[in-house]
Amino acid sequence: MADAQRITIPYAPRRAFLPYHESSKRWRVLVAHRRAGKTVATVNQLIRSALTCDKPNPRCAYVAPLFRQAKDVAWTYLKEFTSVIPGAEANETELRVDLPNGGRVRLYGADNPDGMRGIYLDDCVLDEFADMRPRVLPEIIRPALSDRRGSLTIIGTPRGHNDFFHAYQSALNDNDWYSVMLKASETGLVAPEELDAARKMMTPEQYEQEFECSFEAAILGAYWGREMAEAEREGRICDVPVDPDLPVYTAWDLGVKDTTAIWFFQVLAGGLNVVDFYEASGVGAAHYVEVLNQRAADGGYKLGPCLVPHDAKVTEWGTGRTRIETVTRLGLKPELVPDHAIVDGIQAARLTIPVSRFDRTKCAVGIEGLKQYRAEYDEERKVFKPKPLHDWASNPADAWRYLAIGWRALRAPAPEPKRLVDAYVAQPDGSIKSHLTFRQMVEQQKRRRLERE
Repeated sequence: MADAQRITIPYAPRRAFLPYHESSKRWRVLVAHRRAGKTVATVNQLIRSALTCDKPNPRCAYVAPLFRQAKDVAWTYLKEFTSVIPGAEANETELRVDLPNGGRVRLYGADNPDGMRGIYLDDCVLDEFADMRPRVLPEIIRPALSDRRGSLTIIGTPRGHNDFFHAYQSALNDNDWYSVMLKASETGLVAPEELDAARKMMTPEQYEQEFECSFEAAILGAYWGREMAEAEREGRICDVPVDPDLPVYTAWDLGVKDTTAIWFFQVLAGGLNVVDFYEASGVGAAHYVEVLNQRAADGGYKLGPCLVPHDAKVTEWGTGRTRIETVTRLGLKPELVPDHAIVDGIQAARLTIPVSRFDRTKCAVGIEGLKQYRAEYDEERKVFKPKPLHDWASNPADAWRYLAIGWRALRAPAPEPKRLVDAYVAQPDGSIKSHLTFRQMVEQQKRRRLERE
């Protein structure tokens, strides 16, 4: 705007959030109990940032795990608090508000992270960070903040020891970060009688997680939480080198509009070495084949067959070929995983985790997906539904199900036996010398006798 003017937004910060608004630190993490008001506080922080930024055309973003979640949770607040700003325009289609100084506040969903590639940001809020794909922050948001030195706020309620937990723990020991944990027992933002009623209707673990911000409570409804915790305790999430003498198999969850996830593993006597994980979206089969071939070349190993879901034999519109035909034409050897009920796949996956070792670095995203995979919760009936929640963790989890169903049919090829050439070899001086032991000579004679018979 040509002339600075004073704009009063009808927002009265709750006392618990005043230090957050007053902080001048670029990086912030807020662990807050349910109904604390963290969304209202952070949306208003974004509005202020967009209005006061000294760079041209400020861009601020609120990101929720799902786009529809961003709309349900934050859109009403964004419109309400910007409605008093002269010249502000709300765009319902793109869930954004354009401000008179050229600034903009927009809502995004982390379910389509690649849709945010290429943007720049002056301020960003990641809400319910525990439910987002681990790659959203390092691959998408952090680069968007770089050139204009934008600010970041990570907020949410605990969901076990995931990236949100690690972000909070790191912030506690880093002077560049502002961090706070707001427990319901300390903030006074929820009436005591309401907390008592909630405690009666929730399990102790649910209450501790949702209202007392406990990172130690188990992830509610997690299918493989116990198995993954045991893998961590037993040291099976570690550095796992690739055996160059064994093939590396892959297990795929094929996405069309969704993400494709791929596990890389080797079959050993009685178990698996899970050596790599990859996922991407919005690209064709040729991209994944290129990734597999490049990783095999870099790692010095050979690729074995790839396990693909049963529906990969369905013909796709537009190509006239099945997915199996597509990847076969590109040089892979796909094998169909038998069709199965999801509950059977979940059980097979549960039994496979205890016999598996995971590379903690290369499989980090996939490991987090296995920890986060959980049943959908029925808010009205207060029970878990008999089906998985479909979020980002579904992709690595589904690929793991296919691995679990199909891996036992795979076997690493036995090393070729060393051929025993003729028992006697002519020497340079014309003499004849045996290079076999007496036992080997006897065994050779037995084999030859059996061959003649």
